[in-house]
Amino acid sequence: YVGGRLIPRLLDAGFRVRAMARSPERLLCRPWGRHAGIEIVAGDALDREAFVAAGRGCGVAYYLIHSMNAQKGQFASADRTAAENMVAAAEQNRLSRIIYLGGLGEKSHEALSKHLQSRHEVEEILQAGDVPVTNLRAAMILGSGSASFEMLRYLVDRLPVMITPRWVQTPCQPIAISNVLDYLVGCLAAPQTIGQTLDIGGPDILNYQDL
Repeated sequence: YVGGRLIPRLLDAGFRVRAMARSPERLLCRPWGRHAGIEIVAGDALDREAFVAAGRGCGVAYYLIHSMNAQKGQFASADRTAAENMVAAAEQNRLSRIIYLGGLGEKSHEALSKHLQSRHEVEEILQAGDVPVTNLRAAMILGSGSASFEMLRYLVDRLPVMITPRWVQTPCQPIAISNVLDYLVGCLAAPQTIGQTLDIGGPDILNYQDL
């Protein structure tokens, strides 16, 4: 979702982009899929050789991968493997930086979900490599097509009345997709962000029920 919106922003800014996807034909159907500045390659983040090949000749890598595989909690294992492969690809191709979009929240917080715990573990894996990382931590991203936003919108549209779980009282700091893209593109022009972990969020802190 984020990558699909980031690519045209990078192309408009004059960057050449290589995009790796398991189904390249889906990207070719996008309005920017045939742009002269983009190269689309087939690959899977769980396939180290394909990942290394995809990074060949690149300068900076955006890492926007979050596994959503819920089967027996396997998302954490998939996230771990993909992050390790990113490190290998970055080191072998001598990239100058990795820019990672992770999750907002403190690692030590007792109520941190398993998905957010996995996001922070990915941070640690990426930072342990030789290539410097910029970590941007975001909560829910508001925008048409965002998985978390669409899930919440779908509940509101379909269920006029519902018994809510406790997590609806959890505070969050949502951010608009347009602002996330500003940060992601802006990092390229701001070398002082190299090696930094930056929390990004909108101006409002509210719980999911209010949202």
